[in-house]
Amino acid sequence: MYNLPQKLVAEFVGTFTLVFIGAGSICADQYLSATGQSGVGQLGIAAAYGLAMGLMVTAMGHISGGHFNPAVTIGVWVTKRLSTLHSLSYWAAQLLGGTAAAYLITVILPDATWRSKALGSITPDLGGDFTRTHGMALEAVLTFFLVFVFFATAVDAKGAFNKIAGFAIGLTITMDILFGGPFTGAAMNPARAFGPAVATAHWSNHGVYWVGPLFGGVVAGVLYDRLFLRDQPPA
Repeated sequence: MYNLPQKLVAEFVGTFTLVFIGAGSICADQYLSATGQSGVGQLGIAAAYGLAMGLMVTAMGHISGGHFNPAVTIGVWVTKRLSTLHSLSYWAAQLLGGTAAAYLITVILPDATWRSKALGSITPDLGGDFTRTHGMALEAVLTFFLVFVFFATAVDAKGAFNKIAGFAIGLTITMDILFGGPFTGAAMNPARAFGPAVATAHWSNHGVYWVGPLFGGVVAGVLYDRLFLRDQPPA
């Protein structure tokens, strides 16, 4: 068994990787476009984000559970599969990891590659009929898919893909970004939005990325737990 400090390091490293690669891929796309080259595009950004999550869940899942996302953690907490102390500690590690990754990008990369996009800070494309409420609803649904798949593969001991949960979780993120990316950025993760927001002081519509993902995570966790984990009560 791993102790709490070891689990927190795993959550920090996993979230750091997720934000560093996720935000970094947006900066890379901006750099390529600015220099007249073909950018990585939406598919490339989605793949980078999904690969980062999938690899980190595979590498660190046996240590901390591989949450790397407050929305996942709250889903596990609300089903009483993680204590309140551990949940709050996970949140702190995740937010610190996302913030450290964002600041490191600003140190390493030239300003022109990230400043115009605010380091890939997530901002919903609000306009016309697409409001903050729509943004929160979309983030909630996308996060529901992510947390539901997390429970099915990483929490459910009978899940057919338990040992390769990272693959399924990574693909879910890629799928979600391909749809939600143009509208909200498809954060599905408060830490993903929080880190770049802190590093760039870019807080526009930031609440969308807390309300939506946390609500979606709670609904997914409770639904999967009540329907499919009745024979696997919390330890």
